[in-house]
This record gives sequence, C-alpha cells and structure tokens, in this order.
Amino acid sequence: MTREELLERARDLLPLVRERAEANERLRQVSSDVVDALVGSGLIRAAQPERFGGMGLDFDVTFELGMELSRACGSTGWCYAIWSSHNWLVGMFPLEAQEEYWADGPDTLSSTSFNPARGAVEAADGGYRVSGRWDFSSGCDPATWVMPIGNAPEGPALLMLPRADYRIDDNWFVVGLKGSGSKDIVVDGAFVPKHRAVSMEDVREGTTPGRKIHDTPNYRIPMRSILSYTLAASVLGMAKGGVEAFAENIQGQVSGRTGGKFTDSVGLQLRLAEADAELRAAQTLLKHDCAEIFGKARASEEFSLEERAKYRRDQAYIARLSVQAIDRVFAASGGRALFESHPLQRFYRDVHAAAHHVSLAWDAPAEQFGKVRLGLELERPDL
Repeated sequence: MTREELLERARDLLPLVRERAEANERLRQVSSDVVDALVGSGLIRAAQPERFGGMGLDFDVTFELGMELSRACGSTGWCYAIWSSHNWLVGMFPLEAQEEYWADGPDTLSSTSFNPARGAVEAADGGYRVSGRWDFSSGCDPATWVMPIGNAPEGPALLMLPRADYRIDDNWFVVGLKGSGSKDIVVDGAFVPKHRAVSMEDVREGTTPGRKIHDTPNYRIPMRSILSYTLAASVLGMAKGGVEAFAENIQGQVSGRTGGKFTDSVGLQLRLAEADAELRAAQTLLKHDCAEIFGKARASEEFSLEERAKYRRDQAYIARLSVQAIDRVFAASGGRALFESHPLQRFYRDVHAAAHHVSLAWDAPAEQFGKVRLGLELERPDL
C-alpha cells in the first residue's frame, strides 16, 4: 500500500466519521462502527512492523492519516493517532513482548498514559509489581492493552499490561475531545514481567530492542523528536475541519442588519485568508520536519541537541498556529455556529482541548529551544 492509497482509504471513511461525530460525544468514546471501520481499513497498521502484519511504512504516514480523519471528527482523528502510534511503540519492546501483544492477530489496539505520578512500580521476581492510577488514557475503551510509564527501580520505564490486569475508571466528563474517551486506568498489584518493560532512556534515544529487531528508520529516531507530531497533526486536521465549516457556514447567509451577503464581507474574507495561511504554514512545517527527520534516520545519523529542541518547538508551534486559525474564524462565525448540531463549535472545543496536551504546550519547548540556541544549559534536557 502506498501513502496515497492509504489516504484514499481515509477519505472514503470521512462520511461515516463525520456522521458519527455527534454520537461520539454522547458516548464519550469513538463509536464501535467507526473503530471497526478504522481497523478494517488497515489504517492503524500503516507504520506497524511488517513482521507482525503491519505495512512497515515510515511513521509519519500516520500524521497525514490522522490529519485527514480529524477534519471530520477530532476525537476520531485523535484516537487514530493514539492507536497507530502505540503500535509503533510496541515495536520497541523485546521480541517476546511483541509476540504476546500480537498473538491474536495484527489488529490489536492499546492506550497509554505517560504520567507516572500516581503509580508505583516495585521490583519482583522476574519483573515488577505495579499499582496505581494513570490518567488521560485516550482510546482505552476498545483497547486490549495499556502502556503506562512507571518509575521502576532502575528508572522510568514504558510498561505493557493486558486488559485483564487493569480496569477503566469512567471519569471522562469534559468540554472538548469528548469522544476520545481519555479515562483513567487503575492497576491493583499486577505483575509485569521484565520483557514487557523498556527503558524510557532507550525510548528517548532510539536505542530500544526494537531497533535491532526491525532495523528500519522508524526505530532510529529519538521518541521526543517524533511522537508528538501525531498529536500536532491531529490538531491541525481539526482546525482545517473548523475552517472548512466556517466557509460553509457563511455560504448563502444574509445579514439581518444590512441585507448583504456574508460572503461579500471583506472582514470575513480576510479572516478566512489568514486562517488558511496559518494552516498551510503549519502543514508545510510538519512536512519539512518529517522529511528532515527521516532523512537523518535513513542515514543513521545522530540527532543533535539543537535539532531535538527544534522538533519539540515545532510540534508545539503547529498546535499554536492551529489554535490561532480556529480562533480567528470562530470569533466571526455568528450565532448559528453556537448550536450543538453545528460542527464548527465542536472543532473549536476540540482544538482547544487537544492543545492543552502537555506535549503541545508552547512555553516549555519554546524556552528549551531558546536556551539551546543561545548556548545555555538546560536544567532538564529531556529532549
């Protein structure tokens, strides 16, 4: 399958994804028919290792697919980005863990949580004993595995737990990304064998066991330099969907005050032009960075500290441009866009909710890049 063929498959799903967007909000998770369609289309296997039934394409193909799906439903695009990126992450684990994960076939889904603050990981014979609570586990309802980060005795580690070893706390009552089902995961003393843990240091540096197993560019890239583009691309897709909804909203409308067509308003034309330019700039930045990153990965080149800081900054800046674009058009969208049945208000809420993700917050990566660029020492060089 080529990228373009996969994109065509994603576009074929848009009518269903768009139709189910309201239902996803009511369900507070992606509806089962949309999940089945995503799995059946093979999109989730785009960057999955070929050894386990995936297509083995460069990981950045999932950014394009997530962006496309997010144009129709932010929660669906967000969860697609989560599920597809997790199947890339699984490829970093020791072979025994990967064989367990895909034992029932190539269409396995998992969720994650990268906040270890309320979890406990203790040494046990042959592995770890894990307890605690992990939050914001997007797409957890249809998933059969979870991958939380825990503070193991040797240092932070990414862990793998099957569905029987944890429960979901249904606490996702929010104003945006309602359909993402980003609920809490609760673990009560589950045993995690050593082979189902991988050092976060190795994940960050691109030196995981999966690099030797699969030997593709996907596994030569430091995680922080690539992973959050999945989320940034989804936010960008949501903003695109919102700008498209704005343009459609003003078609055929007439001002009750002046009697003039909304489409003749110079102010609205200027807002549409600038919002579109912001999104084009964000997408160009995304494509440029990915080409650069995978060029380096193919050549097995090291990633410098400044390059890592630049990619983290750009991930956040793509989200920042997307927020600016949706704010620009929503502010001039009029009262019709306030109705729950109108897609523009949903895109507005979803973009803002997604941009709250810690990986897309602007201040920290901007400060890091500024310090690195000026030759200053970083207090926490977690790039």
